[in-house]
Amino acid sequence: MGDKKSLTNYVRRMTSALMNAGVKSVVISPGSRSTPLAYAFATTKSLDVYMQVDERSAGFFALGLAKATGKPVVLLCTSGTAASNYFPAVTEAHYARIPLIVITADRPHELREVGAPQAIDQIQLYGNHVKYSVDFPLAEDNSDVDDYIERHVQRAVSVSITAPIGPIHLNVPFREPLLIDFEMETPSTTFIQHMKGIDLLDASATQFIASVLNNAEKGLLVVGELPVGINNELFWKFAKALNWPVLCDPLSNLRSKVPKNCMDLCIDKYDALLKSDLFKEKVIPDTVIRIGAQPVSKPLSLFLKKVRPQTVVLVDESPQFRDPLGIVTHHIQSSVEAFLQINVQKEESSYARIWSEANDEATIVMENSLGSDEGAYIQMLFTNLPDGSDLISGSSMPIRDVDTFFGKTDRDITIFANRGTNGIDGVVSTALGIQEARQRPTWLLIGDLSFLHDVNGLIVSRFHETDLTIVIMNNDGGGIFSYLPQAESGNHFERLFGTPTGLTFEHIAAMYDAQYKAIETLEEFEQELKIEKAKNVRIIEVFTNREANVIAHHALWNEITKRIDAIE
Repeated sequence: MGDKKSLTNYVRRMTSALMNAGVKSVVISPGSRSTPLAYAFATTKSLDVYMQVDERSAGFFALGLAKATGKPVVLLCTSGTAASNYFPAVTEAHYARIPLIVITADRPHELREVGAPQAIDQIQLYGNHVKYSVDFPLAEDNSDVDDYIERHVQRAVSVSITAPIGPIHLNVPFREPLLIDFEMETPSTTFIQHMKGIDLLDASATQFIASVLNNAEKGLLVVGELPVGINNELFWKFAKALNWPVLCDPLSNLRSKVPKNCMDLCIDKYDALLKSDLFKEKVIPDTVIRIGAQPVSKPLSLFLKKVRPQTVVLVDESPQFRDPLGIVTHHIQSSVEAFLQINVQKEESSYARIWSEANDEATIVMENSLGSDEGAYIQMLFTNLPDGSDLISGSSMPIRDVDTFFGKTDRDITIFANRGTNGIDGVVSTALGIQEARQRPTWLLIGDLSFLHDVNGLIVSRFHETDLTIVIMNNDGGGIFSYLPQAESGNHFERLFGTPTGLTFEHIAAMYDAQYKAIETLEEFEQELKIEKAKNVRIIEVFTNREANVIAHHALWNEITKRIDAIE
């Protein structure tokens, strides 16, 4: 077999093995050394192939695809610093448990560490931020290499999608020439299938949990970010039988499609409620069951850390359970679905009613609050989100405002955010990836600095159709820092933390042929939300004031505290 045929067999066998392992989508960053695999992917009709010339944005676009589908997504680049630019997305994928299959093309072994161009040390490039890393052999006419490719690809993907789910790295060297035989058919594989076992709780775990649930007098069910596709109906059936207050983080997506008979159990204003010292004294729990990641809310974290409930059970599919507060007393390694199968039946308690009544009062305050701060704009946005749409939130202030203002609803609205590392980078690309995967009207709520961080993400809209509305809260800087102690010192605050740029984004919108509107008032915003979207990308830039936002937020929280403290 000649060099060209050996190379073609190599990359087509790798493509076939990836598809056999469950890969359906590939994101490619153009480059020379990755040519053989790029051609193999592009000429495989059953693969969805996406292009993004900016590697950092490509990484987050792939992350969005994988986050939205729960399926492994391949990310391919050439050798050199192209691979380094994937690192932020790989890091987010590691901590957010997203199955990215990162393939970095490399120079052959004789061109490593000898001063060859576009050659860096790519072995173990991502360190402990990937679950598995392998440096593949070069293409050759060798059946042992064929067997190696098939089994190591399957092994890598299997590791990626096994709890804790996460990214893996395949480093693949190629010698020139890099062209393949386009007429050569994909070879048949000898590895057939990988099967996972059924996830069931054993009898002792089931008995223990049932005992905890039945004996608790003041129990809280706390739900953080969950993977897309959790059985909403099954969850609320369990919650209704349990009759505990359910503190639903917005990324749990349990604030949407809430059954009418469970509305009282769904506590969506806990972040504001737990700013009241008097209320916190009333609701100290003896038992907490937490499902999913640690919620966004800092007041909730501080509350639980301080009171340290006697029993804190964490349900996590991974042995690497997430307990940043250091208060978990029992860890149940289980899928959410397996946990929800436990039979329990409890009557509504006075403890649950305290939470429900306070939540109702906080809701009334928010619905009647007046003003023109970011909170008012965000409440208006959430009210006008169409049924059957997705919302992606930026980090820092946007996700905190989502936590505060996105109320429980029977509408079908799914919320996403990059909370693995809470970074502000790559959010535009993640949103574009999620929209592509889910094919629903998608809204991105983002700050001006985070948008600047990933303007290149919009390049994808030049290659693929999308349906994305971007709402930029432009307060000219880092709004989150205005709520932190740094803001009170005054010394160099604006230069080091506020970081005002004075930039607006109408010219960016024009460059990408996006529909654009600048907003100065709530009335303008309400009118714009009613206007039909006319282009693939729409940018709504809302101009606000950071100092006014802080004052308005604190006034709202103070009014809620006053209202709930008056409850007898």
